[in-house]
Amino acid sequence: MDRITAITVFVAVADRGSLTAAGEALDMSRAMVTRYLAELERWLGARVLHRTTRRVSLTPAGEAALTRCRQILELGDDLRAVLADPGAAPHGTMRITCSTSFGYSHLAAAVADYVAQYPGTAIDMLLIDRAVNLVEERIDLAIRISNDLDASLIARKLSICRSVLCATPAYLRAHGKPQRPQDLSQHNCLLHYYVGKSHWRLSGAEGAVSVPVSGNISANEATVLLQAVRADAGIAMLPTYLVASALAVGELVVVLPDHAPESMGIYGVYVSRRQMPLIVRSFLDFLAERFGDSPAWDAAWSKAARISPAPRKKPAAVRSSKPTRARRAR
Repeated sequence: MDRITAITVFVAVADRGSLTAAGEALDMSRAMVTRYLAELERWLGARVLHRTTRRVSLTPAGEAALTRCRQILELGDDLRAVLADPGAAPHGTMRITCSTSFGYSHLAAAVADYVAQYPGTAIDMLLIDRAVNLVEERIDLAIRISNDLDASLIARKLSICRSVLCATPAYLRAHGKPQRPQDLSQHNCLLHYYVGKSHWRLSGAEGAVSVPVSGNISANEATVLLQAVRADAGIAMLPTYLVASALAVGELVVVLPDHAPESMGIYGVYVSRRQMPLIVRSFLDFLAERFGDSPAWDAAWSKAARISPAPRKKPAAVRSSKPTRARRAR
């Protein structure tokens, strides 16, 4: 028996939950998949799958075997990578997914630069604001921004995602600027479905605090909230990768700059290291180098916007008793 092939079949069935789906992925008949599974169970001396007409599931022995079988396959892939031609260029097509806001603001440009650097590559992007099933959607790589990743997937950290509370100068002139986190309850807070839907967790000198928030606009996509903020609708918690340019020119102002929302990691997530195509491996390296732990979008606004400038005073000779209208930077 080809034990490596049998292990490959077992892992494919476990990942896809179906003998038929595993056979299609491996270009193998269902009968051949069944044969390899039977041979593997005979070799291991234990039943690894419960099989019914409707579904398959792992036995306790199968759960223990699956982790070790993955390790065996990954060791084989690592060996092939070591022996591969170090001068080989990435090639082929890769299907990736990420959030709409990050795809629009940063990933699209990174993809354009990557395919220009490697002419033999092509990338299919799926922008969607939910965690998709990588196997069912045939995704090679997902870019996810989270602190709670699926333990069954493999993740490589690419960068960090920081957020700020922000609003327009016009909104703050009309409604006042919060001086402490509890003041947010008196403001129209624009909310994201998946991040801080009803509470914003902030960290300051006194420690972490969870503040209840509410508002009349919510959305599942950060770019929509950004446009609402720009329309003077309220205060939103938004990622710095999306609002850096607006903060740098003063179009938006940081609210409660001494209280930071929880940061999250930006990860490249994939199903398995087994037989990882060179295009996926090299693209991960490319993104890690491009973004890094100190991403350029943070540097673009930090000095100018972390501390809001004091209002500009008129010269004494032209000072008026009437209130002056602050200029709104564009």
